[in-house]
Amino acid sequence: MAVIIGDICINCAACIDECPVEAIVDEDDNPTGEEYYYVYPDKCVECVDHFDTPACAEACPTEGCITWDMPFTSDNKAYFSGDNYLDGKGYGIDDADAQMPFRDDISTEDRKERKPVVED
Repeated sequence: MAVIIGDICINCAACIDECPVEAIVDEDDNPTGEEYYYVYPDKCVECVDHFDTPACAEACPTEGCITWDMPFTSDNKAYFSGDNYLDGKGYGIDDADAQMPFRDDISTEDRKERKPVVED
């Protein structure tokens, strides 16, 4: 997945408008049933080859709303097959075989701790 939109999301659509690969859906299409936006892990590219940082987090007006998650790669498929999403919700995945690009300068520790993508 690369990034997660947390439950402090105010549903403003800034992230949806900025995502270059249309990986983000609004609360009506969130596969977890939660009322905030969702990033499909098998579509998110962390804006690799698009922007210097994930555009969704740069556009988001809510501090700490968008955090790092594990990259969607073969090494992490077991992680994505469980209930690892916020509040124990399972991930919605369209293409389990996808191998998504990710920023290798973000540590595994920062991803596991779900550190904010943009820190003030």
